[in-house]
Amino acid sequence: MELLNQVKAILYRVLGIDETRQVLLNNTLLLGAIPEFDSMAVVTIITTLEEQFGFTVDDDEIDASVFETVDTLVAFVERKLNAI
Repeated sequence: MELLNQVKAILYRVLGIDETRQVLLNNTLLLGAIPEFDSMAVVTIITTLEEQFGFTVDDDEIDASVFETVDTLVAFVERKLNAI
């Protein structure tokens, strides 16, 4: 499964979104655009990404730009994987 699909699967699962009702595209806005995407969801998504991909995220690496769109989140994960 490619990285984009893995990240989307995490978003669907954590946010409890039914992918038949709301399709996440690469440019789908996340933070501030999806009601389920709140501060607790951010923490859960970060934790899930760390567990699934085997990297750690420092507090200073996280800002709103990481969670702007699906693409920005995938780009963040790619940068973290390349740094391992």
